[in-house]
Amino acid sequence: MSAVSVRSARLSGLKARLQLHGLFGLLIIVVATVSVMPMARLILEALAPANGSFGSAAGSVFTSAQTWIAIENSLIVSIGGTALAVTIGAVVAVLVSLTDMRSRNAFVFCFVLPFMIAPQVTALAWLQVFGPSSALLRAVGLAPTLGSRNPLYSLTGIVFLLGVQYAPLMFLVLRAGLRSMPQDLVDAARACGATPAYALRTVILPLMLPSIFAGVALCFVSCLGNFGIPAFLGTPGNIVTLPTLIYQRLAGQGPAVLTEVSLLSLVIGGIAIGGIAVQSRLSSRHDVRIVSLSRIVSPFNIGRWRPLVAAALWLLIALTLILPMAGLVSMSLVKGLGVKLTAETASLSNYAYVLLDHAATKRALRNSFALSMAAAAIIVVVALPLGYFSVWRRSAVARHLTTAVEMVYAVPGVVLAIALILLFLRPVPLIGVSIYNTVWIILIAYVGRFLVLGLRPILGGYRQMDRKQEEAAAVIGASLFQRFAHVIAPALAPVIAAGFLLVFLSAFNELTVSALLWSSGAETLGVVLFSFEQGGDAGEACTLAVLTVLLTVLLMLLTAAMGRRLPPGVLPWRG
Repeated sequence: MSAVSVRSARLSGLKARLQLHGLFGLLIIVVATVSVMPMARLILEALAPANGSFGSAAGSVFTSAQTWIAIENSLIVSIGGTALAVTIGAVVAVLVSLTDMRSRNAFVFCFVLPFMIAPQVTALAWLQVFGPSSALLRAVGLAPTLGSRNPLYSLTGIVFLLGVQYAPLMFLVLRAGLRSMPQDLVDAARACGATPAYALRTVILPLMLPSIFAGVALCFVSCLGNFGIPAFLGTPGNIVTLPTLIYQRLAGQGPAVLTEVSLLSLVIGGIAIGGIAVQSRLSSRHDVRIVSLSRIVSPFNIGRWRPLVAAALWLLIALTLILPMAGLVSMSLVKGLGVKLTAETASLSNYAYVLLDHAATKRALRNSFALSMAAAAIIVVVALPLGYFSVWRRSAVARHLTTAVEMVYAVPGVVLAIALILLFLRPVPLIGVSIYNTVWIILIAYVGRFLVLGLRPILGGYRQMDRKQEEAAAVIGASLFQRFAHVIAPALAPVIAAGFLLVFLSAFNELTVSALLWSSGAETLGVVLFSFEQGGDAGEACTLAVLTVLLTVLLMLLTAAMGRRLPPGVLPWRG
């Protein structure tokens, strides 16, 4: 080999290393900006505030009776909502995964749909079912007297809706565990004469304990950080939880109480981390790892019970999905509260007003669409190389970055919002521009909050993809970016698209983060919906909610259509 060839090879190798290290360094900066730095800034402000002292701030927070009431209420609704969600989700997971029920795909799609709908939409829909001004109840002559109290304005109502909202989450976690259950253990139990119920109790459920504990922890953290349901149901009932208390203090007093709300955010984060720690401790006591190539492919034959089981499951769909959606649609078709829905009173005027005349709604539609699209695009661009370094390059640092991304999603959204306010309240160093009170801080929040949703499908895609094509492209001289553009991205296109749509759906309906970060001109759909409801404009709020639900269903159907090309578990609504 000539000296020129050697020099050229060395330069090519140096260029490849520079590309590799440069891209990895950029990933570290991005992940640190959207996850590590905000949380570090939050902890710093809470423990060493810039103005005042930790003692005075802690005294103000923890001597307030309202703080302890909010903590108590948060624990009540979180534990109660988790218990209900786990009960419903576990029963449904067992029936769907272990029996020979029919129309499984359609049922799973309908059961998971409430989880994909924004919590504030869920709350609004159920309020239209039980409220005295319910157009649905008035249409059938069952509405309570006008002026009577809605029964959902209570701790019980909040617990009920949280349970309904997160039952699909428990279902998804437990169903993933049941799908990996070894068939040979169940066959052995059946061969020894065990009935399906006995095999479930003595073999299947003990093996599913880690999945059950994980589902409980996820439901608890989700209930604890939920803002939409406690805000819609708790505010009229004078019930405050930690997320709504933080919102009230920040909305009422602004940046002056940042240290106090930082402490409250740490309280929420501490409770959430405590719940996850308990789950990890319980899981470690039940090591049920099994090496087996056989999986459950033959569900239990329930014979004559099948029609009854199917009827019960579809009745659940009617009660948890169709009924509240009917309340939402009926209210969107009448012009005012207390109007009975008939052929004469039905009108599309609310839709015309919301879509054509209301300026804030039109801005919110543009903002939510643009922010969701931008966040999804950025997340895909970040997740693709992060998955590459984590799975194929087996980088320990990349795995730590992945853990940081997952932790941001695990903590309540209100904690991330406060952390970003603290981080970006002052102008950004070097560029000297402040992004506080702009759409840019919301975009950063969306990227940090939902990065894990785009990353998980891509990680699964890398684990199933053969790396030989990428290695062959490197041998013939393709640069790292050329390999991403012409080899990796086309091969992972289905999971990239699925991750993109998952992020878009989650961000488009988001409220918890944007409720604390929005400003005039930077409204999102969740914020406008919240403003409609708080202002007593139930018809307009329901109309906007119906439109978001329709978009959610259409996007879910779109991804379901390409479901066969995706790895198992990528789409939560895939049967």
